[in-house]
This record gives sequence, C-alpha cells and structure tokens, in this order.
Amino acid sequence: MRGQARQSRGDVPQPHAQLHATEPVLFRHATASALESPTIEQETETRDELDLPWQVVVHNDPVNLMSYVTMVFQKVFGFTRERAEKHMLEVHQEGRSIVWTGVRERAELYVQQLHGYLLLATIERVR
Repeated sequence: MRGQARQSRGDVPQPHAQLHATEPVLFRHATASALESPTIEQETETRDELDLPWQVVVHNDPVNLMSYVTMVFQKVFGFTRERAEKHMLEVHQEGRSIVWTGVRERAELYVQQLHGYLLLATIERVR
C-alpha cells in the first residue's frame, strides 16, 4: 500500500448500479436461436441397451432395522413376508441382494421408491 493512493469507497464501481432507461439490458429475453432444439451428435444409449434386463440391487447400510427393510420390500415389491425376509437377510449377510430384474424404466422407478424409504439401492445391467 505504500506509494499507492488509497481509493475512497465512493471511487469503487458498484456492481448493482442502477441502469438508465436508455441503456440496453442484456439477457432480458431469449432469442429464437437459443430456443432451437440442440443437435444430438452422438447417441449414448441404443434401444438395445435400454431393453437389456436390468436388476435392482439393495445394498446393506448400518442405519435401517431389519424389520423395516422387510416391511419396505413387502410394500414396494408386494413380496410375501418370507420372501421379503429372505432378501433382507441376504442384504444383511452378503451386503447386497438382487430384488428385481426387468426393463430399465421400471428398475429406475423401483430404485426411486426405495430411496424414498431411505434404502440404498442401485440398478445394474444384467451381464
């Protein structure tokens, strides 16, 4: 700061200074070219990849009670108590269980529902 003159607060440009009515305002509305649909350069997933079987995998977590996980499986998948307990024990002992297999869109829906119950779930492509 030596040798330099200190600027007073009034000399610093204000970022929110008021605009005069004659000044143009940028980005007030979108132009027609900005509203055009984007060009897809490369399709990342083909229809065949989407149709491949996908599996819903529930992973173990240290938070949820086993009875709670059993109840969620019964509600989300309509499992009997025995089948829900089988998958719950598999999650508990093996760290994961494949609870459903089918098309990707339905698998994503199930994962979303399981997340709503705070269970850790993912989808994987069947190999």
